[in-house]
Amino acid sequence: MDLISTRGVHLDPNQPQEAIFVPNRQIEGEGSAMTEAPAVGATSGIDPGINELDLEELPAEHESLESEREHRKRQLAVAFRLFARYGYDEGVAGHITARDPEFPNRFWVNPYAVHFSRIKVSDLLLLDEDGKVVEGSLRTNKAAFSIHSTIHEAREDVVAVAHAHTLHGRAWSSLGRPLDPIIQESCAFYQNHEVFDEYKGLVLERQEGERIAARLGSKRAAILRHHGLLTVGQTVGEAAWWFVTMERACQMQLMAEAAGTPRIMTEEEAVLAARQFGSANMARNNFRLLEELIIEEEPDVLA
Repeated sequence: MDLISTRGVHLDPNQPQEAIFVPNRQIEGEGSAMTEAPAVGATSGIDPGINELDLEELPAEHESLESEREHRKRQLAVAFRLFARYGYDEGVAGHITARDPEFPNRFWVNPYAVHFSRIKVSDLLLLDEDGKVVEGSLRTNKAAFSIHSTIHEAREDVVAVAHAHTLHGRAWSSLGRPLDPIIQESCAFYQNHEVFDEYKGLVLERQEGERIAARLGSKRAAILRHHGLLTVGQTVGEAAWWFVTMERACQMQLMAEAAGTPRIMTEEEAVLAARQFGSANMARNNFRLLEELIIEEEPDVLA
């Protein structure tokens, strides 16, 4: 039996980990020669779903435009509160965006200089394709538009983009290396993330944002060298959960390499773990647990 971590249900990262057991299952092609594991992207078909992982299937979208818009905005505000609890804030830096379901060239984003822990649904801003605020009373961060607009434009499958300046993500980014498959959760990014190896200071021009989007390609995450992490998803919950997972993956690899030489998983092991821990539905389920806790403990987030 495999042990699947549900550590994300604990908002205090110092609290003990819980886990559930699920049956191990042979994947198609296991034991045969494989040269590359398919990327598990934002809308990839490689998602074991409820049969293998015994999870409730959570829909990526709601039926009406209005209900979908409210759902995305609620998850967006909750994601900022979650990032604050995990210490992902860094002054005025960091942003998460959600594409508007009715106007796909526009996206919702956090206002400039409002701490993640204080963001409410009513604080969110709607930006148009030129970076102009079309809904909301506050200003935005120029870097948020430069990075996120180009990814939303290049990736029609992406609903949400998350980027923040986290401790372990930035430390790992200085190495200019992709993450290795050394922990099962890290395999959510196995052959499914890129390293953007340029650094030109703050991303204030769309041209650099376009280069980031080009390097990201169809993958679910990128490591921006000397800068931090970036994740995408078909829902806000997916993008936020992948960000949490990637930050922890960076932390675990830094710790493992400080202690010695970690064992790299075999291709068969990494592909299997990627199928399971790279499941978009698992990401949605994991985020929902955190969303329920945030809403219960900080109900003003919905104001």
